[in-house]
Amino acid sequence: MDILFKNDDFVFSYRVGGILIRNGKILLQRPKDDDYSIIGGHVAAMETSIETLKREFEEEIHTKIEVDNLLAIGEIYFPWGKRPCHQICLYYNVHLVNYDIPLDGVFHGYDGLDDKRIDLYFCWVPLEDLKNDVKVYPQELVPYILEPKKEIVHFVSKQI
Repeated sequence: MDILFKNDDFVFSYRVGGILIRNGKILLQRPKDDDYSIIGGHVAAMETSIETLKREFEEEIHTKIEVDNLLAIGEIYFPWGKRPCHQICLYYNVHLVNYDIPLDGVFHGYDGLDDKRIDLYFCWVPLEDLKNDVKVYPQELVPYILEPKKEIVHFVSKQI
């Protein structure tokens, strides 16, 4: 069971995301006709954040990763349908264990949420594009991807 609480007034979500950079490109996910986001998902009850991240990469793109270090903690506020959502997300740097996914371009995968299948596109995007016209959710994380700090950073993203 995901750590995802919903009531009539709000939604609370505990999520993790993996930042996978290779050859000057970052692997991002993109639902059809939406902005890019960091690959990851909701933490399940009694599952560590690292276990979740490994599981999500296996489920969504059928590959194994190793988790390197915690880069950032985000407090993110955004609309979830008609309700506000308060999300806590841990962002880790990760690397591939093997190279059984395309290492360039775009490929297809999927995720599930609320018993619905969500088709996703996974795209290798040049880091340079993050400075320009490519919008990545959450935007407040992008500077720390482009210029990582030695310490773990905390950011707040308010979209409501």
